[in-house]
Amino acid sequence: MQARRRGSAKPIWRIRVAVTPESEEAVTCLMERALATAPSVYTDARTGRSWVTVYLAKSSAWNSRKHEELTNGLRSIAQFGLSLPRIYVAVSRLASKDWAESWKRHFKPLSIGRRLLILPSWSRRRPRPKEAVVTLDPGLSFGTGQHPTTRFCLEELVAARERQKAASLLDVGCGSGILAIVAAKIGYQRVEAFDFDPVAVRAARQNAEKNGVHKAIKLTRKDLTRMPAKVARRFDVVCANLTSDLLVSEVKKIRDRLAKAGRLVVAGILAGQFADVHQTFERHGLALVRSTVQGEWRSGIFQFR
Repeated sequence: MQARRRGSAKPIWRIRVAVTPESEEAVTCLMERALATAPSVYTDARTGRSWVTVYLAKSSAWNSRKHEELTNGLRSIAQFGLSLPRIYVAVSRLASKDWAESWKRHFKPLSIGRRLLILPSWSRRRPRPKEAVVTLDPGLSFGTGQHPTTRFCLEELVAARERQKAASLLDVGCGSGILAIVAAKIGYQRVEAFDFDPVAVRAARQNAEKNGVHKAIKLTRKDLTRMPAKVARRFDVVCANLTSDLLVSEVKKIRDRLAKAGRLVVAGILAGQFADVHQTFERHGLALVRSTVQGEWRSGIFQFR
C-alpha cells in the first residue's frame, strides 16, 4: 500500500459559537439545522467558557450563505432573550491531525470514585484493581462525561449500584450512551436507553459495541412525548438528563417508569428553572432527596414519598 505523503490529508472546517448555559440548546439546534451535522458542546474547565462546535469535512458544506444564516439566527436568539457572550461565528480551517490532537488536549481520563474510569482511546492510564473501564472518544458530536450534569448522573449510577446487587437502569435521552454503557459495565442487570435523535442512537450503539456491552443494552429511538403513560416494567434507577420544560410536561411518564423504591436522577436543568421542576415532581408524589449546583446547572435525585 502506498504511504500517504505528509500534508496530503484533507482539511476540516471548524465552526463554533460561544454560548451561555441558557443559550446552549438554542444554538445547538440552530447549528444542527443550518449545517446538517450534530454539534458538540465543550466547556473549558479552566476558563468556564462554553462553545457549540461543528466540524465539516467538506469545504462545500460551508459558504457565505451559511455564515449569514447562523449570524441571523444568533441575532434572533438574542432578541428572544437568551444571553450570548457575543453574536459571532468563529470559523477556522484545521488539518485533520490538528483536529485529532485538539481533542487529546481537552479530554482527560475521568474517575468516578474507585469504581469507574472513563478513558479516551489514546490514554495510557491503567485502571486500579476492580475499576471498570469505559473507553469513549468525543468524536464529532457527543461528549465523554466531562459535563457536570453528566458527571452527576455517573456518580449516582455508581452509588446506586453499590447500594443494590441487581439494579436496573432506564436512560431517558441517552446521547452518546455513556450512562447505559457505564451501567452495563458495573453490573446493572437490565439496561435500557432511548433518544429521539437518530444520530445519538447511532452513536450510542457504536460506543456500546466498542465497549463490548451492546448485547447487554436495549437501545432504541423513541419520542418521550409520544410514549404510552403506563408500562409493565419499572426501573430501579431512571436518569433523565432533559430540559426543564420536558421534565415538567412529561413528569407522569417519567415517574411511572420508576420502581417504588427507585431513584430518579434529573440533570441538565438551569439553576433558575429547578424550582419549577421540584414543585411539579412534588405534586406528583416525588420527594427531593438531594440536589447540587454546579456553575449554572442544578441536578437532583427524587424518590417516591
